[in-house]
Amino acid sequence: MFDRTAGSHVVELLKQWNIEHIYGMPGDSINELMEELRKVDIRFIQIRHEETGALAASAYSKLTGRIGVCLSIAGPGAIHLQNGLYDAKKDKTPVLAIVGQVTSSSVGTDTFQELQLESMFEDVSVYNRRAQNAEQLPDMLNQAVRAAYAEKGPAVLVVSDDLFSTKIKREKEMTSPEYSVPHIRAAEEDLNEALELLEAAEKPVILAGKGAQGASGEVLAFSEKLKAPVIASLPAKGLIPDDHPNNLGQLGQLGTEPAEQAMKHADLVILAGTAYPYREYLPEQAQAIQIDIDPRVIGKYYPATVGAVGELGPALAWLTSKLGEQDPAFLEQYQEKRSAWHDKLRADIDKQTDVLQPQQVLGEVQRIMERDAVVSLDVGSITIWTAKYLQLTGQKLVLSSWLGTMGCGLPGAIAAKLAYPERQAIAIVGDGGFSMGMQDFVTAVKYKLPMIIVIFNNQKLQLIEDEQKMAGNKPTNVELANIDFAAFAIACGGEGYTVKTRTDLQEALSKAKASNQPVVIDAYVEDISAVL
Repeated sequence: MFDRTAGSHVVELLKQWNIEHIYGMPGDSINELMEELRKVDIRFIQIRHEETGALAASAYSKLTGRIGVCLSIAGPGAIHLQNGLYDAKKDKTPVLAIVGQVTSSSVGTDTFQELQLESMFEDVSVYNRRAQNAEQLPDMLNQAVRAAYAEKGPAVLVVSDDLFSTKIKREKEMTSPEYSVPHIRAAEEDLNEALELLEAAEKPVILAGKGAQGASGEVLAFSEKLKAPVIASLPAKGLIPDDHPNNLGQLGQLGTEPAEQAMKHADLVILAGTAYPYREYLPEQAQAIQIDIDPRVIGKYYPATVGAVGELGPALAWLTSKLGEQDPAFLEQYQEKRSAWHDKLRADIDKQTDVLQPQQVLGEVQRIMERDAVVSLDVGSITIWTAKYLQLTGQKLVLSSWLGTMGCGLPGAIAAKLAYPERQAIAIVGDGGFSMGMQDFVTAVKYKLPMIIVIFNNQKLQLIEDEQKMAGNKPTNVELANIDFAAFAIACGGEGYTVKTRTDLQEALSKAKASNQPVVIDAYVEDISAVL
């Protein structure tokens, strides 16, 4: 393996890691890597802002479990990555950022666009290194990807561009492009202690988190055997079908009344793959079983009577097999409350109003949403409306959960369409969130990524207004200047529709569903609160 550039080894290893596409923007400190990427069949998605690339890489990883990859130049491009990388860190998903740097002979001279990138990325990353010479590059890439998978977070590899074009002799490989997924089983003694609490409980409630991914069948079987209602954290929405009679919905500000009531009256809480942080929505005093693959979160936000460290599916399957018959009275009580709550939601959706309301728009989205669709949800009042009114029964949901960054809806939809080209991709966004990164709608057009973007346009930061009111303050600076989003979509080469009535909305959604282009539906909605 003589007379090959370090960059050629890097792109070969990227392929061996099964990386199919990279988000980025070319520039003067990554041009040599771009030359190597040009020669291989890794798809380069040219975004218009590096933040979009990092958010899309994070969303891709959340959706697929595979590492997402983004690329930036030194200086300003590297800075732009930070928001998306923090999203990946907070939501514990593997992302690789390859970041250019000034030429190796100029590092440390305070030259144009030089920043201390290792210091800048230290907090956000699980791996953060700068290659000192070209010979290190292949092995450092393997280390970075493996660390991202193992520690579920962003790995940052900083490389001066001249190193990519340097020819190296790689006679002895130190590392390999392999990651072995650990399979962790909870200790039987912990499960036996949990079983004792389950057998004694009269009002058990299951709070399932994103740890239920890949274990939704075990969660439901456990719920049915225990005769316990299930509440799903927002990141777990869709993992537990919303139409299951035991599913009470979400908890907290964006939750349902039955979920809140059941949790308040619970005598045992089973935290199933979640470190739910909002203590005020959990019982004042109740015993708790917490099952999680990460020992650091056991008892982190709620005192765990029993903690079991391991994968959720096998742990719940063991408990289900050991449980005896349970009293269904508590579950049946809340199934009735759930039914009444869903009747109320349906009445809200079906009611006739002069101005479109958010829940009515979601009702129409529900009608055209396909069973295996991917829904990318932005942050703001739209998050609360969607959590309450959109029913997911097999669809995938992607959002910025712990960081809660606005502007994640469009990057998520781009990632969804690249991850699952044959599936319907729907972005549900507010006018504030969409306008934070709307320039990359043209990216969806350029790469022919059909998607439906529904903008809830009330010319306001509604949730911020609500927060200001709840703090006892007079709302200030929450009004947004209006944008003709439909005209913008058309100007980018996509389709755009402005809707102000239910009939207009139905027609636009029907056209969008049949289209092979990215579509923006600018839905004017009444500025009513989702929480007050």
